[in-house]
Amino acid sequence: MIVLFTDFGLPYTGQMRSALRQAGWQGDIVSLFDDVPSFDPKATAYLLSAYAADFPDNAVFVCVVDPGVGSDRAPIVVKAGEQWFVGPDNGLFEILLRRREATTWRITWQPDRLSASFHGRDLFAPVAAKLALGSDPTTISKPYDPLRMDTWPDDLAEIIYIDGFGNAMTGIRSETLSEGSEIEVSGQRVGFAKTFSNREPGRAFWYKNANGLVEISVNLGRADEELKLKPGNSLKILGK
Repeated sequence: MIVLFTDFGLPYTGQMRSALRQAGWQGDIVSLFDDVPSFDPKATAYLLSAYAADFPDNAVFVCVVDPGVGSDRAPIVVKAGEQWFVGPDNGLFEILLRRREATTWRITWQPDRLSASFHGRDLFAPVAAKLALGSDPTTISKPYDPLRMDTWPDDLAEIIYIDGFGNAMTGIRSETLSEGSEIEVSGQRVGFAKTFSNREPGRAFWYKNANGLVEISVNLGRADEELKLKPGNSLKILGK
């Protein structure tokens, strides 16, 4: 399958789906995210690493969070484990590169049409289709040493995504915290609960979400509104 992972929503993801079909891909296209934090490869890198784990080997991810589109930043292909990732070399794949055995190539193939501002449609989608259809990456790219973000932490103590229910995902792997830990955010402390029903309605807590991240929620409420949370909020961990 091909998986779309972007920050730009409609109509642009629709145009990418069309580009994949025109490039010959007739298999599954999964829209995983189209609203990751805009212009923020760092926060998105932690989200991508967590959610990619839920997909099968040989899935091809088209990942576009690309504030440097049209610049000299490199377009790349990454094989991390048995999955493929296509997108800009701007840190978006840093956490995957850190946590998996990976190989990277710089894309050399060029389409007939390459706009200055929409490489997701014109370059990354066709390359993803080629890989999904079995092309050898060496026919469309060359070996490449990607940009590395050595100063980024292994776990990011920030809010990285707010879902449709107002739950706030963090860049912290849940396995790194004990159930006795508290999280301080926006001047408030929240403790652990195994799941929503373990807290009274309206009460905030953190829990280990289904994708292995620490998430802050409110039972039958919106954590973003009640705790005034947004992507980029920093967290303080009290008692690991």
